[in-house]
Amino acid sequence: MKTKNLFTIILGTSLALGLFSCKKSDDVNTVDETEIESTFELSEDQAVAENLTEDAYDIMNEAVEAEGLSGAREPLVSADRLLCATVTVTPASGFPRTITIDFGNGCTAPGSNITRRGIIQVVISDSLRRPGSTAVMTFNNYYVNNFKKEGTITWTNTSTAGVRSWNRTVVDGRITAPGGRFWIHNSVKDVTQVAGVSTPRNLLDDAFEIEGQGTVRNSQGRQRSFNILLPLHKQVICENIDAGRIRFQGPNHVAVLDYGDGTCDRIAMISIDGRPPRTILLRN
Repeated sequence: MKTKNLFTIILGTSLALGLFSCKKSDDVNTVDETEIESTFELSEDQAVAENLTEDAYDIMNEAVEAEGLSGAREPLVSADRLLCATVTVTPASGFPRTITIDFGNGCTAPGSNITRRGIIQVVISDSLRRPGSTAVMTFNNYYVNNFKKEGTITWTNTSTAGVRSWNRTVVDGRITAPGGRFWIHNSVKDVTQVAGVSTPRNLLDDAFEIEGQGTVRNSQGRQRSFNILLPLHKQVICENIDAGRIRFQGPNHVAVLDYGDGTCDRIAMISIDGRPPRTILLRN
């Protein structure tokens, strides 16, 4: 009788452990799939953040050149992103100066499919071309194609002889999508101008490479760290980054966001640990 009871207990315990083990395994798989989907989403979110940060730089640089704050005197050739914006600079002389770029209730520059509204404010310590100078950018109810952009971006000129470069820090960058979903990104990056250095007043031939790392976090608290594997390449004449790769670290998996081969288009690919890659369409 005791032997039978012992057998029953052992059998029951084994079944219970087996069921628990299966359930635990199922739960782990469910969590992994959830985390993988979060990584896909956060990778795409960071692609939007990268785009909006590059767009903000293009706006700032065009404003600085248009207002004659770079020291250059040649005629300006630009993408005319500011044709429907109001730009004011205070004070009239000396540094630091505050540049206010006001897009009002919404405006779209001629030939563009990008509508901006709200205000960008930039405080510059000196000419952006002077090594050691800084530019601190903030946003006031600012939207690009209905994506709201917030946070602080600081550019520090790190140029050396023959090389134009900046350190760029994003603090508490918050992007809110048209449906209300938001994410927050922070990063430290180095930006080097790789084309157009010899023609400072022709912005259309400028191109930049970006390296560095950061984090992106969604409203549910899921966060991914990232680093740039292959320098991102951004041309002023292209609305999107057209080459480069970013690596995202997830729980027990890795994602790579690939911008392509330098073709100016909206297409990028995200792949995770050998799974079939997903094509995403960039913001513009």
